[in-house]
Amino acid sequence: MQKKLIRFDWAMKKLLRHKANFGILEGLLSELLLFDITIVDVLESEGNKQDEYDKYNRVDILVKSQNDELMLIEVQNDSEVDYFQRMLYGVSKLVTEYIKEGEPYGTIKKIYSINIVYFGLGQGKDYVYEYKGEFIGLHKNDILKPTSLQKKNYALDRIADIFPKYYILKINNFNDIAKDTLDEWIYFLKNSEVKDSFKAKGLDKAKEKLSYENLTDEDKKMYNRFQENRRIENSVSYTAKQEGKIEIAKNLINLASENDFIVKATGLTLEQIQELKAELNQ
Repeated sequence: MQKKLIRFDWAMKKLLRHKANFGILEGLLSELLLFDITIVDVLESEGNKQDEYDKYNRVDILVKSQNDELMLIEVQNDSEVDYFQRMLYGVSKLVTEYIKEGEPYGTIKKIYSINIVYFGLGQGKDYVYEYKGEFIGLHKNDILKPTSLQKKNYALDRIADIFPKYYILKINNFNDIAKDTLDEWIYFLKNSEVKDSFKAKGLDKAKEKLSYENLTDEDKKMYNRFQENRRIENSVSYTAKQEGKIEIAKNLINLASENDFIVKATGLTLEQIQELKAELNQ
C-alpha cells in the first residue's frame, strides 16, 4: 500500500519555500518545461499575495530560476469563470513589478505561468495544456522571426521566447495511468501518492519530505486544521449547489415541466423531484 503524502497545495504554502525543499518544485518544473530548472530564490509580489477568500481556495508560489526567469505556480481548487483573465492579470503584474523604472524593455525576463487546477476550466478533455504564442502572417501563413541582432542581443530562437508561457494542468481529467514522467507528477498531484516505480525528477524528494509522519507536531496541527477547513469549505459549497438545484427544480415544477426534463436540468433524482412536488402541493 502506497504511503499517503500531504497535499501539494499545503506543501507549497508551508514547505516548498524552504531552500532544503527546492528540489521538489524543481522536479515538477523540469518535467513540465523539458529542461533542467534550478530555483535560485522564492519571491513575493503584489500579484501573488492572498486575501482571506484565497486562504483555502488557492495557493501560489513565485520563484526565480538560474536564468533569472520568473515562474509562477498556482494551485486553484474551486471553479472561477474568469480564471483565464486572472492568469493574464497575474503575469502582466509580474512584468511591470520586475522591471525597474528607467530600465530598457530588453531587460524583461521570460515568465512562466503554471496553473494546476482541480475544476473544469474551459472545454477540453486533455489534462495538460500549453499556450504557444506565435505571430503568424494572415496572407503568407509564415511565422514572424527575430532578426539576427535580436537573436544575438537577447539569446532568442523565436519571438515567442520573449512572451510569457502558460501551462494549465487539469488534474481531474487525468485517468491515473502514468505513461511518462510528467504523468507521474500529475498522478501525485491528483492522489498525493508516489508509487515505488516512479522515476520523475523531484518525486523521490516529495516522497521523503512530504510524508505526514515527517512533519513536526506543530505542522501536523496546522495541516489537520487545513484539511478540516477544506472539508468545511467543500461542504458549504456542496450545500449551496444543492440548494440552488432545488430552487431551480421548484421553479420548473411551478412551470409544469416534465419530470425527465427537471432531472436533466438539475441533476436531482426522480425521487427528489417527487418529494419537492409533494412539498409544494401541501
